[in-house]
Amino acid sequence: MINSRRAWPWIGLAVAGVAFALDFWRRREQTGIDFHTYMAAATVGLQQGWTHVYDQTLVAVVQKQLVPSQWSQPFLSPPTVAWLVAPLTVFPYWIAYDVWAAFTLAVLAAALAWSGMSTGITRWIAVTAALAPWWVMHAVAVGQVVPLVAAAMVVAWRLLREEKQIAAGLVLSLIFLKPNTAILVPFALVAAGRLRAFTAWLGAGVVIALAAVAILGTHGVSAYVNQLLAPLPSGADSLTLKGAFGATGIVASVLRVAIALTVLVTAFKLRSSPGLVMPVAIVGTLVVAPYLHASDLCLLSAAAWMVWEERGSLAWRAGVAAGWVLASPFLFLPSLGPPLNRWPLIESILLLALVVGAFRPLTSAADLRTRAPA
Repeated sequence: MINSRRAWPWIGLAVAGVAFALDFWRRREQTGIDFHTYMAAATVGLQQGWTHVYDQTLVAVVQKQLVPSQWSQPFLSPPTVAWLVAPLTVFPYWIAYDVWAAFTLAVLAAALAWSGMSTGITRWIAVTAALAPWWVMHAVAVGQVVPLVAAAMVVAWRLLREEKQIAAGLVLSLIFLKPNTAILVPFALVAAGRLRAFTAWLGAGVVIALAAVAILGTHGVSAYVNQLLAPLPSGADSLTLKGAFGATGIVASVLRVAIALTVLVTAFKLRSSPGLVMPVAIVGTLVVAPYLHASDLCLLSAAAWMVWEERGSLAWRAGVAAGWVLASPFLFLPSLGPPLNRWPLIESILLLALVVGAFRPLTSAADLRTRAPA
């Protein structure tokens, strides 16, 4: 007779594996629209000079040359993204895209596998499950840079747990690839007393900024800043306070400030548990961000994975598992999952749970794997 206690982990791994396989084989985006834009910008920089990398007319022309059937979109990412993609311009577009997609997925998977606290089959269940939500493969399919940011989060999470603050801060510099997805994390670390991590992150940021000024020149920097100050392109507000709750103007600004302050206060309360500071700050960033795409939910996967690893109680893991089911291809592919503008509500529930959990006293019912913060 099969020992049910031994069978359950294997069943869990099989379910997570099937979910990941469904996502992998049913991906719809074949040309990597975001990578298409990154590569066009990198090509402009290499051929026309980096001062022109934000000349959207030139970028659009190169996009059409790379894939005539693909539509064009403006390059609004930091210059670091174009620099990162630049070495791939030596390859034909399709080879470059495949290399990039494989690279981003492999880096995220490796980061999860290396950073986890779980051992044995439990670790692989967590890794596979973290990769299975539909938005992870969506991010890989469109060629987004955000899986690399998510990978940096989980690696920095482990380094902080090991009190390797400077290394963690340097890894967190990957936030500069897409700041709107995790910008509250370094500041939450300040509130939690991890000043060396913040200093390392800030130092890396200064180096990147100086490099940008030197490479882009004043013309390129000015063009980038002007485009950031211009109205954001439409179609990326479903995951924001506006898309989810209809909050705009002063109301949205007040909510963002209140949520950011709540994240910082909670980080201070969790200062003896650095592993919990990061998911609070990640989820807080996702809630307050004014501009997000579906692929950016890779950061939600990273945050949920951290909570799963940090909180071993049934209540916490049942909640994370419920969120995973909602994000799984089992519901997404038949169009049964939550619409995109409901995910900020789910993020808000997770954030509220983390805040309440930070301030609760340690009782016999509390998670025995973590201690209440001082």
